[in-house]
Amino acid sequence: MPKKLIIKMARNGKGIFAAKAFKQGEIIETISGKLVHHERASKLWDENARKAENLFRYCGTRYLSPEGELGDYSNHSCNPNSGVIKNKGKLFWIAINDIKRGQETLIDYSTIIGADDAWTMKCNCGEKECRKIIRSIDKLPKKILDRYLKLGIIPRYILNTMKKARP
Repeated sequence: MPKKLIIKMARNGKGIFAAKAFKQGEIIETISGKLVHHERASKLWDENARKAENLFRYCGTRYLSPEGELGDYSNHSCNPNSGVIKNKGKLFWIAINDIKRGQETLIDYSTIIGADDAWTMKCNCGEKECRKIIRSIDKLPKKILDRYLKLGIIPRYILNTMKKARP
């Protein structure tokens, strides 16, 4: 089977690029890795922040560590062309726009950061509408949040953290 994705140098280090074209709504790839509990993820920040930065929220209490897998090279954009969905216990990248062969696949990290996660990142994606600082899902501008909800790229367990964060 031909490769669908390749890792190569991107704007901010290595990134994941399409080795073939993807249509909007098409599953790009399964996000693989090792599941780690919330307590272990918290300790990872002290031990190795670089590894901790690449964690994908998997559910309310666990994260997926993509170390050594494609997800280790996932990059952010404030104007993403892909998103993360969860189906039957697995995380997947899905194209939210048509993606051309050779184009980097980019997600909005805010869609996988719960309202109860304290993580933030300075953004240098270069997009016209760059938010400058990337924060948790509850800090997304309403217009962007509504778009992502319509696209179905905010996993339910991330949405649930917003409900818990509200008074």
